[in-house]
Amino acid sequence: MFSTRRNLLLSVGALAAASALPSVLAEAQDSSPLVTTAPATSEPICVTDFEPLAKAKMSAMSWEYITGGSGDELTLRWNKEAYQRIRLKPHVLVDVSQLDTRVKLFDSEHAFPILLAPTAAQKLVYAEGELATVRGAGAASATMVVSSFSNTSLEDVAAAAKGPLWFQLYAQTDRGFTRELVQRAEAGGYRALCLTVDTPITGTRYRERRADVKLGSLPNLTGYKGAEFRTGSLEIFSSVLDPALSWKDVEWLRSFAKIPLLVKGVMNPEDADRAVKAGIDGIIVSNHGGRNLDTLPATIDALPQVTDRVAGRVPVLVDGGIRRGTDVLKALAMGANAVLIGRPYLYGLGAAGQEGVTNVIKILQRELQMAMVLTGRPNISAIDRSVIWG
Repeated sequence: MFSTRRNLLLSVGALAAASALPSVLAEAQDSSPLVTTAPATSEPICVTDFEPLAKAKMSAMSWEYITGGSGDELTLRWNKEAYQRIRLKPHVLVDVSQLDTRVKLFDSEHAFPILLAPTAAQKLVYAEGELATVRGAGAASATMVVSSFSNTSLEDVAAAAKGPLWFQLYAQTDRGFTRELVQRAEAGGYRALCLTVDTPITGTRYRERRADVKLGSLPNLTGYKGAEFRTGSLEIFSSVLDPALSWKDVEWLRSFAKIPLLVKGVMNPEDADRAVKAGIDGIIVSNHGGRNLDTLPATIDALPQVTDRVAGRVPVLVDGGIRRGTDVLKALAMGANAVLIGRPYLYGLGAAGQEGVTNVIKILQRELQMAMVLTGRPNISAIDRSVIWG
C-alpha cells in the first residue's frame, strides 16, 4: 500500500497539473512521508495555545502571580497530571445526535457545567480586568464567580454582566464588614455565595515573593484596614484573612445569607459531611490551584471520596487542573455536578481580553460535547463512573 501511494505521488508530481495534486496528497496524508502539513495557524485552537500568548503580553510580576504555586509546586503539577492518567471507556452505537449539556444548580439552569472560578486582581492580567472577563463569560453563557479580592467592585462587575454571577467571600475578622459584603452581593443580584475555607493564611508562594507581587486596589475591601497589600507575607495577609474562622462562623453566615452558600476548599470527605450537616448548600472541592498547601492530592483524586460521602445531598463542584473537555467529562463521571476553571480563562484574558475569555470557554464547551458524543453520553445525567476505564 505504501509503495503504491509513493509511486502515485511521484507520477503525479512529474506529469499532472498542479491543480490535481491536493486531492492526491489528501488521500495519502495518513501514511506518506512525502506529504507536508499545512502551515500552522497563528490563532489559538485549544486552551493551552493561549498560555504563551498571554505570557508574551503580561509583565513578569503578573505572570509569576498567575502561574505560581506553593512550595515545590507538586500539587500544582499533580492537578493536571491526574486527569491525564484517567482513561475513558466509551459506548458505541448510541444515538448521540441530540446533545443536552444543561445542568441545574440552585434553581438556575446553566447551558454547560463549566463555571469561572474566582481569581483575584485580574487587572494584573489585562487592563480592563474583571469587566473584560464578565463580558467574555456572558458571550459564552457561562457563570462567573467574582473574587472578594477583585480589582473591580462587585457592583461594577454586576452592571457589566449579561448572565448570572456568584460571589466568592473571604470572611474578615470584622464580622460587621463581612455581613455588609454579603449584603452588597445580594443587593447586586449575585445568585450564590462561595465561602473560601482553605486559606486562614496563604501558602509558601516563593515565586510571588521573589516577584514582589502587588495586587493593586481592591475596591470590595474599601473602608477595611489592609485593603491594599502585597502577597507572600503572612503578617500582611493576616489583616484580610481570618485564621480564627470556624464552623461557628459558617453557621453565622448561614443564619442571614439569603442566597445559597457553598464552601470552597474542601478536600477531606469528613469536612464535606460536616458541611452538609451544618446546612451548607454546596461544596467546591479545591486545593486552591496548588497555591496554598503543597503535596495535597489532585482535586480529581480527592473528588470521588467527597462525592461518595455527600451522596447527592448537595451539589459538589470541583476546580483545579482542567484543560480539556475530556477533563470536564472525567470530573462529571467522578460525581461532580459542575467544574470551575481558573488559569485557563486568565490565559485567554491575558492573550486577547474579553474575546480570549469567550474563546477559552467555548473551546472547552465544544470539547466536552465531542467527548460526550465519542463516549456515547447524550446528556449530563448519562455521565457516570461507567465512563471511566478500570
